Parts: sequence; structure tokens; C-alpha cells
Amino acid sequence: MQATAPSDTPEEAGRDCPLCPRLTAFRARWRAAEPDWFNAPVRSFGDRQARFLIAGLAPGLRGANRTGRPFTGDYAGDLLYATLLEYGFAAGHYDERPDDGLTLVDCRISNAVRCVPPENKPTGAEIATCRRFLAATLAGMPRLTVVLALGRIAHDSAVTALGARPARHAFAHRARHEIGRIRLYDSYHCSRYNTNTGRLTEQMFRDVFADIRRDLDALAAPA
Repeated sequence: MQATAPSDTPEEAGRDCPLCPRLTAFRARWRAAEPDWFNAPVRSFGDRQARFLIAGLAPGLRGANRTGRPFTGDYAGDLLYATLLEYGFAAGHYDERPDDGLTLVDCRISNAVRCVPPENKPTGAEIATCRRFLAATLAGMPRLTVVLALGRIAHDSAVTALGARPARHAFAHRARHEIGRIRLYDSYHCSRYNTNTGRLTEQMFRDVFADIRRDLDALAAPA
């Protein structure tokens, strides 16, 4: 079962969002090749009242672009959702499809770029164009306290969306930045490439979530 693409909102691009011509053409090509796939901008997953937002790069071609839910259907999702379950940010069972019954707990997941890019590489212009949706997502979470950026692109886009300058907040794995009321954490992206090359180990990834869990637990419990 696939998720349904939303209509245009400040936080989400509509199914036929035309803002990035290259991504629009790529999306159309895959709609023709795989008509049963989602093949549309992927909306955020989780409650707007959450205190914790994870910002990824963009939907994976055979992951979220196929299923319609962030990080669902590929290796990155296997690692991310297992870690979320381990640290109490998710409940249920992850089964690589949007109707698996898994729910997020005080957590939300979004992306810097909402459409799948060719070779998983959005251009600078595409990142800047799509930032309006990430900025609206951040602004639309009244209880947001912690943001985790997965990778440098998500980091730079989140910093900019929060009104700060990336040059003053350098990306580094397990780094922590204070930007207004938001505490921004960094992690290398949980991609298969990063884990296969040893750039990111499962323990390194868990360490970031342990830091976040500790910080959130030190704050007032959610209402």
C-alpha cells in the first residue's frame, strides 16, 4: 500500500510540483516506468507536536520515492528505524512499507529536498528552491527543540532555514550547534555507502541518538 501525495501546503509540495524542472522530468520518467510507485514529493512523517525533527537529504529512488514515506524501503531506513525503535522514538514494527503500523514518538522525519534527484544528487539550486518546505516544516512545529541533520547538505539547509549561516556552524559528525531555541545535531548520513566504507558505524549512529535521548529526557516531559 502506498501513501497518498498531498496537495500543496506551506510545508509540503503538491504531487505535480513544478518548481525544479530537472526533478519534475525525472519524476515523470519514473512514473512512466513504474506507475505503481509513489513517484511524487515525499511529505514529512510524524506529529507536528514532536520535539525532535530528523532532516534527511532526499527520497531514495527505490526507497521513499517508491513507498511514499521517508526512509522507507531501503537500507538507510533499516538502520534509521531500528535506531529510533531502540531509543524510544518509534513504536511498533518497521516492515519497509508505509502501512506497517509503525508510529513515531515525539519525533518527525523530513527531507531537505522533497523529490528524488538523479543519482541522489540534488543541485544547489534545487536545494535552495526546496528549502521553503523545510523552513515551513521547522516553523510549523511549535514544540521543536532538537533537529538532527543527516549529512552536510541537510545540515547546511537546516542551518539556513533556521536563519543562521552554515559558515558559523560547521558540519561534523556528532557535533552540536545552538541556533536560537533549537539544538542542531549532526550525523553522517545512514546510507549503505557510508556504512559499507566505515565512514559511519552503527555504534557511531547510536551514539548520536543516545546524546539526543539524554538531552530530551533532561527537559520537561512532553504534555
